Parts: sequence; C-alpha cells; structure tokens
Amino acid sequence: MTIRTIYQHIDADKKELDNTNISSKRRRHLNDELESLERYSKNHPEDPHDPSSLELFCDENPEAPECRVYED
Repeated sequence: MTIRTIYQHIDADKKELDNTNISSKRRRHLNDELESLERYSKNHPEDPHDPSSLELFCDENPEAPECRVYED
C-alpha cells in the first residue's frame, strides 16, 4: 500500500498499533509519529499531503537551524 495522504498515514499507523505483536520500540515510534501527524493535520487542515519527517519536525520546531528558509 502506497500512502498518499496524511489521513491514510494516520489510518495505517492506527491499524499497526492495533497489532499486539509489534515491539515496544515500534509501538513508541508509531505513537510519537501518530501524535505528530495528528498535530500537523490540525495545524494544516487544508493540506492533505503526507508530510515527511522533516516537515513534521519543522512544524513543531520552526526555529531549528535545519528549518530555516532563506530567500534571495
């Protein structure tokens, strides 16, 4: 399954979290990712694209050096 929207990504994470056989490390990762995706979706309701991990990070940390945007 190719994930195309943030909503599909959120659903896929929730479905995977329903699996009782996933490792605790994977479960922590999915919970963290799900929180970030839901926060991003709430902050950008008009934008359905599936954000990258950098986009999620920069949405929560716009002041971080790796999130700076320079204009000519």
